[in-house]
Amino acid sequence: MIVGLGNPGREYELTRHNVGWMVLDHLADVWHFDGWRRDGDSLVAAGRAVGCAVRLLKPQTFMNLSGDALRPYLRRPMFDPTKDLLIIVDDVALPLGRLRLRPEGSAGGHNGLRSIEGALSSRTYARARVGVAPLDPGRRGPDLADFVLSPFAKDERIEMLAQMPRYASAVESWLTDGIERAMSLYNREPPE
Repeated sequence: MIVGLGNPGREYELTRHNVGWMVLDHLADVWHFDGWRRDGDSLVAAGRAVGCAVRLLKPQTFMNLSGDALRPYLRRPMFDPTKDLLIIVDDVALPLGRLRLRPEGSAGGHNGLRSIEGALSSRTYARARVGVAPLDPGRRGPDLADFVLSPFAKDERIEMLAQMPRYASAVESWLTDGIERAMSLYNREPPE
Protein backbone atom coordinates (compact mmCIF):
# COMPACT_ATOMS: atom_id res chain seq x y z
CA MET A 1 0.00 0.00 0.00
CA ILE A 2 1.27 3.42 -0.99
CA VAL A 3 -0.38 6.31 0.82
CA GLY A 4 -0.01 9.88 -0.37
CA LEU A 5 -0.81 12.52 2.21
CA GLY A 6 -2.81 15.59 1.26
CA ASN A 7 -5.99 17.55 1.86
CA PRO A 8 -9.29 17.06 0.03
CA GLY A 9 -10.88 19.97 -1.78
CA ARG A 10 -10.22 21.91 -4.93
CA GLU A 11 -8.56 24.76 -3.04
CA TYR A 12 -5.76 22.41 -1.87
CA GLU A 13 -5.33 20.52 -5.14
CA LEU A 14 -1.98 21.94 -6.30
CA THR A 15 -0.56 23.02 -2.95
CA ARG A 16 2.76 21.93 -1.49
CA HIS A 17 0.97 19.94 1.21
CA ASN A 18 -0.63 17.79 -1.50
CA VAL A 19 2.56 16.65 -3.18
CA GLY A 20 1.86 13.10 -1.90
CA TRP A 21 -1.35 13.05 -3.93
CA MET A 22 0.47 14.46 -6.97
CA VAL A 23 2.94 11.58 -6.83
CA LEU A 24 0.08 9.05 -6.50
CA ASP A 25 -1.71 10.57 -9.49
CA HIS A 26 1.49 10.17 -11.49
CA LEU A 27 1.90 6.54 -10.37
CA ALA A 28 -1.71 5.69 -11.22
CA ASP A 29 -1.19 7.21 -14.66
CA VAL A 30 2.12 5.54 -15.55
CA TRP A 31 0.98 2.19 -14.14
CA HIS A 32 -2.32 2.47 -16.09
CA PHE A 33 -4.50 1.89 -13.03
CA ASP A 34 -8.25 2.30 -13.42
CA GLY A 35 -9.79 5.45 -11.98
CA TRP A 36 -9.99 6.43 -8.35
CA ARG A 37 -12.91 5.03 -6.33
CA ARG A 38 -14.21 5.76 -2.86
CA ASP A 39 -13.29 3.22 -0.14
CA GLY A 40 -14.27 4.36 3.35
CA ASP A 41 -12.32 7.50 4.22
CA SER A 42 -10.10 7.28 1.13
CA LEU A 43 -9.87 7.36 -2.62
CA VAL A 44 -8.23 4.17 -3.89
CA ALA A 45 -6.70 3.02 -7.16
CA ALA A 46 -5.39 -0.52 -7.44
CA GLY A 47 -3.58 -2.73 -9.91
CA ARG A 48 -0.23 -4.33 -10.61
CA ALA A 49 3.10 -2.56 -10.94
CA VAL A 50 6.50 -4.19 -11.49
CA GLY A 51 4.91 -7.57 -10.75
CA CYS A 52 3.40 -6.51 -7.41
CA ALA A 53 -0.22 -6.00 -6.37
CA VAL A 54 -0.44 -2.34 -5.36
CA ARG A 55 -3.09 -0.21 -3.70
CA LEU A 56 -2.73 3.57 -3.90
CA LEU A 57 -4.55 5.42 -1.14
CA LYS A 58 -5.44 9.11 -0.79
CA PRO A 59 -6.97 9.74 2.66
CA GLN A 60 -9.94 12.11 2.46
CA THR A 61 -9.76 12.97 6.15
CA PHE A 62 -7.56 16.08 5.90
CA MET A 63 -3.86 15.92 6.67
CA ASN A 64 -4.06 15.95 10.47
CA LEU A 65 -6.31 12.86 10.50
CA SER A 66 -4.57 10.84 7.78
CA GLY A 67 -4.04 7.85 10.08
CA ASP A 68 -7.80 7.33 10.40
CA ALA A 69 -7.91 6.13 6.78
CA LEU A 70 -5.44 3.33 7.60
CA ARG A 71 -7.41 1.82 10.49
CA PRO A 72 -9.53 -0.58 8.35
CA TYR A 73 -6.38 -1.98 6.73
CA LEU A 74 -4.69 -2.58 10.07
CA ARG A 75 -7.34 -5.20 10.87
CA ARG A 76 -6.32 -7.28 7.84
CA PRO A 77 -4.15 -10.21 8.98
CA MET A 78 -1.86 -10.17 5.93
CA PHE A 79 -1.06 -6.43 6.14
CA ASP A 80 2.27 -5.66 7.84
CA PRO A 81 2.95 -1.89 7.90
CA THR A 82 6.67 -2.48 8.48
CA LYS A 83 6.93 -4.15 5.04
CA ASP A 84 3.75 -3.34 3.12
CA LEU A 85 3.34 0.41 3.63
CA LEU A 86 4.98 3.45 2.05
CA ILE A 87 3.85 6.96 3.00
CA ILE A 88 4.58 9.81 0.56
CA VAL A 89 4.63 13.21 2.20
CA ASP A 90 5.82 16.80 1.70
CA ASP A 91 8.86 18.11 3.58
CA VAL A 92 9.55 21.85 3.86
CA ALA A 93 13.07 21.20 5.19
CA LEU A 94 14.19 19.52 1.95
CA PRO A 95 15.08 21.44 -1.22
CA LEU A 96 12.37 21.43 -3.87
CA GLY A 97 12.26 18.09 -5.66
CA ARG A 98 14.68 16.28 -3.33
CA LEU A 99 13.58 12.81 -2.21
CA ARG A 100 14.48 11.22 1.12
CA LEU A 101 13.37 7.66 1.85
CA ARG A 102 13.54 6.19 5.37
CA PRO A 103 12.41 2.88 6.94
CA GLU A 104 11.37 4.59 10.19
CA GLY A 105 11.72 7.82 12.14
CA SER A 106 9.89 10.61 13.84
CA ALA A 107 7.10 12.74 12.43
CA GLY A 108 9.51 15.67 12.40
CA GLY A 109 6.71 18.10 13.18
CA HIS A 110 4.52 16.87 10.31
CA ASN A 111 0.94 16.42 11.56
CA GLY A 112 0.07 13.93 8.82
CA LEU A 113 2.93 11.65 9.86
CA ARG A 114 2.01 12.15 13.51
CA SER A 115 -1.49 10.87 12.70
CA ILE A 116 -0.06 7.86 10.83
CA GLU A 117 2.15 7.04 13.83
CA GLY A 118 -0.86 7.28 16.13
CA ALA A 119 -2.87 4.86 14.00
CA LEU A 120 0.02 2.40 13.71
CA SER A 121 1.26 2.87 17.30
CA SER A 122 4.68 2.76 15.71
CA ARG A 123 7.30 4.83 13.91
CA THR A 124 8.45 1.81 11.89
CA TYR A 125 7.03 2.25 8.41
CA ALA A 126 8.64 3.41 5.17
CA ARG A 127 8.24 7.01 4.19
CA ALA A 128 9.27 9.04 1.17
CA ARG A 129 9.67 12.71 2.00
CA VAL A 130 9.45 15.00 -1.04
CA GLY A 131 11.12 18.39 -0.72
CA VAL A 132 8.84 21.39 -1.21
CA ALA A 133 11.09 24.23 -0.01
CA PRO A 134 10.83 27.19 -2.41
CA LEU A 135 13.39 27.72 -5.15
CA ASP A 136 13.49 31.35 -3.98
CA PRO A 137 13.71 31.43 -0.14
CA GLY A 138 11.92 34.79 -0.16
CA ARG A 139 8.71 33.04 -1.25
CA ARG A 140 8.29 31.16 2.01
CA GLY A 141 7.12 33.94 4.30
CA PRO A 142 6.84 33.73 8.09
CA ASP A 143 3.81 31.41 8.42
CA LEU A 144 4.61 27.75 7.72
CA ALA A 145 0.93 26.72 7.50
CA ASP A 146 0.22 29.39 4.90
CA PHE A 147 3.29 28.31 2.96
CA VAL A 148 2.48 24.58 2.74
CA LEU A 149 -1.13 25.38 1.85
CA SER A 150 -0.04 27.65 -0.99
CA PRO A 151 0.35 26.48 -4.59
CA PHE A 152 3.73 25.97 -6.19
CA ALA A 153 5.02 28.87 -8.25
CA LYS A 154 5.08 28.11 -11.98
CA ASP A 155 8.84 27.37 -12.06
CA GLU A 156 8.50 25.15 -8.98
CA ARG A 157 5.59 23.22 -10.45
CA ILE A 158 7.62 22.59 -13.61
CA GLU A 159 10.48 21.29 -11.46
CA MET A 160 8.16 19.02 -9.43
CA LEU A 161 6.63 17.56 -12.59
CA ALA A 162 10.10 16.94 -14.01
CA GLN A 163 10.94 14.85 -10.91
CA MET A 164 7.84 12.61 -11.10
CA PRO A 165 9.51 9.86 -13.19
CA ARG A 166 12.32 9.72 -10.62
CA TYR A 167 9.80 9.37 -7.78
CA ALA A 168 8.08 6.57 -9.71
CA SER A 169 11.41 4.78 -10.13
CA ALA A 170 12.11 5.13 -6.39
CA VAL A 171 8.70 3.66 -5.51
CA GLU A 172 9.23 0.80 -7.96
CA SER A 173 12.60 0.14 -6.31
CA TRP A 174 10.88 0.01 -2.91
CA LEU A 175 8.32 -2.44 -4.30
CA THR A 176 10.85 -4.81 -5.85
CA ASP A 177 13.95 -4.47 -3.65
CA GLY A 178 12.84 -2.89 -0.36
CA ILE A 179 13.47 0.37 1.41
CA GLU A 180 17.22 -0.03 1.99
CA ARG A 181 17.97 -0.49 -1.73
CA ALA A 182 15.63 2.36 -2.69
CA MET A 183 17.41 4.60 -0.17
CA SER A 184 20.84 3.77 -1.59
CA LEU A 185 19.71 4.63 -5.10
CA TYR A 186 17.49 7.68 -4.57
CA ASN A 187 18.57 9.51 -1.37
CA ARG A 188 20.85 11.90 -3.19
CA GLU A 189 20.55 15.10 -5.15
CA PRO A 190 18.38 14.74 -8.24
CA PRO A 191 20.26 14.97 -11.53
CA GLU A 192 20.39 18.44 -13.09
